[in-house]
Amino acid sequence: MARQFVLKRDDADVQPRLTIDYAGALNAQQFAAATAGGGPLLVIAGAGTGKTRTLVYRVAYLVETGTAPERIALLTFTRRAAREMLTRATGLLDGRCERVQGGTFHSFCANVLRRHAPRLGYPHGFTILDASDAADVVDVLRVQAGHDRSGHRFPRKGTLQSLFSAARNRNAPLEDVLAARSPQFLAHLDAVQALFDGYAVYKREHGLMDYDDLLLETLRLFDEHPAVADEVAGAIRHVLVDEYQDTNPAQAALVERFAAVHGNVMAVGDDAQSIYRFRGADFENIFGFPERFPGAQLLKLEENYRSTQPVLDLANRTLAQARRRYDKVLFTRKEGGELPAIVAAPDDRMESRFVAQMLLQLREEGTPLNRMAVLFRSAFHSFDLEIELGRCGIPFVKYGGMKLAEAAHVKDVVAHLKVAENPRDAPAWHRILQLLPGVGPKTAHEIGAWAASGTGEAFVIPENAPRLRRHAHALEGLFALVRALQTPGATVLAQVETVLAYYEPILKEAYFEDYPKRQIDLDHFAGLAEGYATREAFLSALALEPIELTALDALPETPDEAPLVLSTIHSAKGLEFDAVFVIHLLDGLLPSTYALADPDELDEELRLLYVAITRAERHLFLSYPVVLFRRHSGDVLSKPSRFLTALPPSVLEPLKLVEETAPALPPAPVPRVIGGTAATPAPPRALRPYHPGDADANLPF
Repeated sequence: MARQFVLKRDDADVQPRLTIDYAGALNAQQFAAATAGGGPLLVIAGAGTGKTRTLVYRVAYLVETGTAPERIALLTFTRRAAREMLTRATGLLDGRCERVQGGTFHSFCANVLRRHAPRLGYPHGFTILDASDAADVVDVLRVQAGHDRSGHRFPRKGTLQSLFSAARNRNAPLEDVLAARSPQFLAHLDAVQALFDGYAVYKREHGLMDYDDLLLETLRLFDEHPAVADEVAGAIRHVLVDEYQDTNPAQAALVERFAAVHGNVMAVGDDAQSIYRFRGADFENIFGFPERFPGAQLLKLEENYRSTQPVLDLANRTLAQARRRYDKVLFTRKEGGELPAIVAAPDDRMESRFVAQMLLQLREEGTPLNRMAVLFRSAFHSFDLEIELGRCGIPFVKYGGMKLAEAAHVKDVVAHLKVAENPRDAPAWHRILQLLPGVGPKTAHEIGAWAASGTGEAFVIPENAPRLRRHAHALEGLFALVRALQTPGATVLAQVETVLAYYEPILKEAYFEDYPKRQIDLDHFAGLAEGYATREAFLSALALEPIELTALDALPETPDEAPLVLSTIHSAKGLEFDAVFVIHLLDGLLPSTYALADPDELDEELRLLYVAITRAERHLFLSYPVVLFRRHSGDVLSKPSRFLTALPPSVLEPLKLVEETAPALPPAPVPRVIGGTAATPAPPRALRPYHPGDADANLPF
């Protein structure tokens, strides 16, 4: 009998009737990106041009045109970003979009490794170390090697962990990274290298992976087990990558491996917003995309929906100074807008007073404080301003505060869950053992090593262990807790409640001064646990996506209006405000002194200024003090940033500050300040900006 064949079209070739009016909902550039065909595609998305909207419609378009949602991977840099995009895509189309694989590179790799970790010598239940935990592991090895008592200055744990991460992220020799970042420690290269090698061995022996391992071990898995690589890539029909300019070499390699079977990858990013080199991001990735993916199509998003045209003109002219860039010109259909102002203050104190008084004026004109931001290159640049804000009664929040999962009391609770999940997690044992009365670091290390080794019956103190017997009463309670946590069937919330009941007396004893605030954190922490099906998923989420501010910093003392935002430029990326002040724009600060000798570093500093400028929607003030006070040298004449002096006069309005006598003001109430410093309010004099050609201006300053 002759064979009969049935022809079946591939799912991606099915073209059903579209229910969404893509052309009507998107501008021409967005439409071209969202509805592009297969193959590699690089979308250069300028600031405020609807990058997220384009990706949302791209997800909906792929699903609506027949791609199974489970075969789409949306890779972002925060879980929140992926969740927001998929929620919007679901609202746009239907519930199918919820089944798209959305998340961070690290979470995606963690899921792959959970299935295949034994192939690499790790247990399925390996522990994920956040940066703080990783530094603690390095410190254990540092102390074991005697570097804490060697009599010479040796790198601290945080410095070592940062060096190790940089070397691995950039695939660079440790010696080169040490020479570039901490040349003062080059004499200890052999010892640092030994710690670097020992750190890798220790993690494998104890079933631990840090953030870098999640990426690099996935690549090793693919290299050593090609069938696994083909399986993973074969299951992904389309790879979508957000913020591609922030990828490091390992992430760029992973994108290539994920797209190896079907070849469909859309990378969205902006070379002008590549500002995370210090975290390992490689600026070259976005420029090397066409070489990595031959035949790649290049599209641009240039219509801005955030800022006025004068702000965009300044941004365009600022970016034109970059040595290397993708050419694009941001524009808007909005009409009007005032020129950004450039303010040369006599000194840093006057700069702070100008900012505070202008903030109050804009507030009186109807701009809420939380729709205004003051941005700066480094956190210490705002110290003088924080004092002035306190004098004026202006509440503020300063970005870059403690994460919930970094708070000591939360890390204590998490450590108990970690040892239940992975009994080989020696650093977690070391932490919780030191919470017991009479147990110091040395004893904790010895008991922790015994517990992590799995010797004897699970968590039962042997008769022939005198050191353990000495602490038997405390240890029996701890071991009983761990056994209870390992009982099958308990929900994650029930496990957290069990730990909290055990931990509450410890909390009150260790943090008796402020334990009520810490208790609020732990109540919040318990609420978070309710949304997770397994302990492993909960611990992974805490490590991969730390929750924001703790009650220690954010608990309000009294009701107040939403605060002003103070932020480093790095922390402000992705945010937008009605009014933005960029302060301390001096050569040596922005650009940083350390960048002046390196053209690539100098370009990144320029991109920092570009990012700061493009946070503003309507009002933008750039300022610098003409004179700086230095503790050891007194007043020093400063120089404005070279990025400002290179700009044409047409894009900035120069303002002078004229000091004038002001009526006495009643004392303002001391504000509630989140993460800042309050001071007694009593400004005796006022400032007003002087517009050239407008000497009679009578502004309420």
